[in-house]
Amino acid sequence: MNKKTEILLEGVIMAALAMALHFVPLNIGPSFTLSLGQIPMTLFALRRGLKPALYASFIWAMLYFVTGAAASGILTPIQGFIEYPVAFTCVGFAGICHDSMMDALNNHKDNKARLVIIEASLVGVFARFFWHFIAGGIFWGAYAPKGMNPWIYSIVMNGISALASGAAAIAVLLLLYAVAPSIYRMSLHRTSKV
Repeated sequence: MNKKTEILLEGVIMAALAMALHFVPLNIGPSFTLSLGQIPMTLFALRRGLKPALYASFIWAMLYFVTGAAASGILTPIQGFIEYPVAFTCVGFAGICHDSMMDALNNHKDNKARLVIIEASLVGVFARFFWHFIAGGIFWGAYAPKGMNPWIYSIVMNGISALASGAAAIAVLLLLYAVAPSIYRMSLHRTSKV
């Protein structure tokens, strides 16, 4: 298998894992969610970089449509577009930390690697939930309690979900680094001898 195919296949597998984690019942009340899918997508972003991470995150977004998981969260086509293809694809921006992670791994700088994991997790979570916040203020504001500003409502609702998702991603990814730092290495590609 060539390197490009391997990366694409790994991205699809990580997107499928992220989607499978969506079905773990971790909703916090009717409107708050803990998105465990951030974990494999951030790991993939750190392993493979920006472009593959954006690709895999887009696949993750499309899986919400294929599985029907997006159906209950779509009010209008524009809102659905913002909250699924745009928001979920933006998780891939965690890939901007890839080079820093590879540098930390190659130079055995464990503290730097841990900081990069935290940074990548926060970048991915912020990039995604920024779009949920925008959609929340514009489209979901009508569901705000009477007298509450729709933007405040959106920042509270999406902020709690973002904080929970970010904290979970950071905790799990740091634990993975502690027990198996080699999982962050970008290359699984092996050449076969004939």
